Amino acid sequence: MEDFAHALADFVREHQTWAAPIVLVLAFGESLAFISLLIPAWGALVAIGALIGASGISFWPVWIAGGIGAALGDWVSYWFGFKYKEHVAQIWPLSRYPEILPRGEAFVKKWGVPSIFIGRFFGPLRASVPLAAGIFEMPYWSFQVANFVSALVWSAALLLFGDVIGQIAEWLWRVV
Repeated sequence: MEDFAHALADFVREHQTWAAPIVLVLAFGESLAFISLLIPAWGALVAIGALIGASGISFWPVWIAGGIGAALGDWVSYWFGFKYKEHVAQIWPLSRYPEILPRGEAFVKKWGVPSIFIGRFFGPLRASVPLAAGIFEMPYWSFQVANFVSALVWSAALLLFGDVIGQIAEWLWRVV
């Protein structure tokens, strides 16, 4: 995974116009049920965030792309859970990790709409909470508001974290 993040960051450094579309796709995959369990992309998002200050990539389009990608991934997951309720647990990879869906269900039932916001920031929950919200029919608009707000906050947090790490590394490089 680390090699993937470095290779992607190198590509973005050389082709800065691709930063926003790549971040959109990574955030979508990171937030999409099933895919995010297999390919966590948050490391690549942080690495791209590190390039923002160092290479002059504009933060705003990359941030919006990350937020939209993450929200779309959760939206599809919610729709999938809503449409295929009882069949979801039998689909791979959830069939191999049967504890994920009950944890998502318990979390959604306990926290309600805030579970969407909270779940966005915790890896295993990120994939299962929107799916569980769809399965257990969380009200659509309540889900979407929490989904889009949390996606924008999550995107900003990862990119800014990477930017701060990049600035510290740049400062240390000059000092040493």
